[in-house]
Amino acid sequence: MSNEETKAPEAQDEVAPKNAFKKLKKPALTLAFIAINIAVIAITAFSEFGNSENAAQLSEVQINWWFLLPAAACFIVAITLEIHKYIIMMREAAKVNTKKQTKKVWRVARRTVLLGKYYDSVTPAAIGGQPFQIWYMHKNAGIGKGMATTIPIIGMISNQIGFIIVASVAFLFGSLSINNAVLMATACFGLLFYAFWPIAILIATFLPNTTAELINLIVRFLAKVHIVKDKEKAIKKVSDGVNEYAKCVKQILKTRGLFLREILLSVCFHLLISMIPFFVLTAFGGAVDFLPCLVTTIAVTSAVYFVPTPGNAGAAEGTFFVVFSALSSGYIFWAMLTWRFFSYYIYIIIGAIIYVRMHFEKKKNKTHEEKLDT
Repeated sequence: MSNEETKAPEAQDEVAPKNAFKKLKKPALTLAFIAINIAVIAITAFSEFGNSENAAQLSEVQINWWFLLPAAACFIVAITLEIHKYIIMMREAAKVNTKKQTKKVWRVARRTVLLGKYYDSVTPAAIGGQPFQIWYMHKNAGIGKGMATTIPIIGMISNQIGFIIVASVAFLFGSLSINNAVLMATACFGLLFYAFWPIAILIATFLPNTTAELINLIVRFLAKVHIVKDKEKAIKKVSDGVNEYAKCVKQILKTRGLFLREILLSVCFHLLISMIPFFVLTAFGGAVDFLPCLVTTIAVTSAVYFVPTPGNAGAAEGTFFVVFSALSSGYIFWAMLTWRFFSYYIYIIIGAIIYVRMHFEKKKNKTHEEKLDT
């Protein structure tokens, strides 16, 4: 018997545990991922509502469940409109013609939006959404790196401009219904943060020379403090990226009425999301008027925008007490918990579900490829 034949059983004994470990590794990581998401929801919920000693027993709370249906409908329609924004841009970028392409565009747009919301919810100051969306679209949309970068950015710009429009109109015509000068001042200050990125991106697009000068100044400073090693290479890399991005933005904006449609869809999105507290309050027996509730919700949303915590945790529940104070103290806890479900927790839950589905899809595709190879 040869040496190779005698070593074969030993080699097989070593390979078997490795293969078993690989098979168990991915399911274990998936379960760990789900556990982490459950922990995130539990920790944020406890930090926001854990000290609510005056909360009534759930069995004693009288809820008009019919009013939670329009709250759920507002959320579903709002998310559908947000997804449609990305579908419009992807169709323009990829020139979709076939039914198969349309199905893929819908799937990529849906996951781009929902997973972007997921990362916005679990990262401080909502900084994780756009980077993930850019990466995901680049890997799955098949529309080129430049356009995969541009679409999420345009989505973000239109979203923020949409909120600025909604807030400006609400503050102009409905501010008299709010007797809280501090809230209104903080809300107006928050609008400045909403306006920063759209203005900065539009400057980078339409004033390339000014942008190039700013890039040079920043890179030179970073080189002096030894953060950047190759100054010229860094300047060229950033300038090339900005130029490619500006080119794609201009291509999107060249389509007649496209950017306006994106903004209008964003306006509808924010109006629908801002209506949810009214229906939640009404469901729990709160006697509130629609317009004051809507304007207060928009003002509070603007006021907490610059709070650098995941989902504005630590500020949202305290500030939104202004909206839910119309309820008795025992009901406030359950009403705010319901509102946080629609505005925050649901994105984490949906994101986790999508990740699990993607894991099984990837596993299924791999099994199918292995069968074709045999």
